[in-house]
Amino acid sequence: MCGRYTHLFTWAQLHRLMSLGNLTPEEQQQIDAQLIKRFNVAPQQNAPVIIADGPVRHLAFYRWGLIPFWSKDDSIANRTINARSETIATSPAFREAFKRHRCLVPVSGFYEWQILEGSTRKQPWYIHAPDNGIIFFAGVFDEWASPEARDATPLRTFSILTTAANEFMRTLHTRMPVVLSPAQRDQWLDPAASLKSLEPLFVPSDPALLAAYRVSTKVNSVRFDDPACIQPVEPEPEAPTLFS
Repeated sequence: MCGRYTHLFTWAQLHRLMSLGNLTPEEQQQIDAQLIKRFNVAPQQNAPVIIADGPVRHLAFYRWGLIPFWSKDDSIANRTINARSETIATSPAFREAFKRHRCLVPVSGFYEWQILEGSTRKQPWYIHAPDNGIIFFAGVFDEWASPEARDATPLRTFSILTTAANEFMRTLHTRMPVVLSPAQRDQWLDPAASLKSLEPLFVPSDPALLAAYRVSTKVNSVRFDDPACIQPVEPEPEAPTLFS
């Protein structure tokens, strides 16, 4: 699962890695205004995604929590921040997006909460690339228009694909995002790729591609979105027992 993440990169970094289309000065100004450092991206917030428009790739900002085009209202978005890769081809909420609207979700790192043995508390961890480079998740998006607001601009929303946790992530959670390599990113964005050819991408990533450390429980609240969210913390000492 992925419920919070960060993006600390620049458009220039994404452009260099993904060969994004060039921007006009006005477009660049708009991107710069939106692509600010975020330390605690949460569901129902706008976040950057990379989409392919024919041979050209663009950076766009969609809302996290996919609303299928057929939905009567937006309440489903609370349940669709993640899409299980094992069922995405058949799930009513995601199958059309999987066929036609695939995207990349670039992140600098993401959070996971570890259940502490013998406690009701959960310890948040920050997972990132060992070199602190950009990680690209497989994503899907859709366009939805409210039946009650026919003249409103359609809303574009996205979901992050998940798969079984690899050996590294398994100590924190049973699921993890689908992480794509450079070659896999191209394949995922290719509109001509067959759905069958994409299934091999839905495997846990190499454990060596990730590193992690404990962070403060400040990240639990969406109100906190500053560098303190990713500052390492020491593990809390175990509470004394009757026989200590």
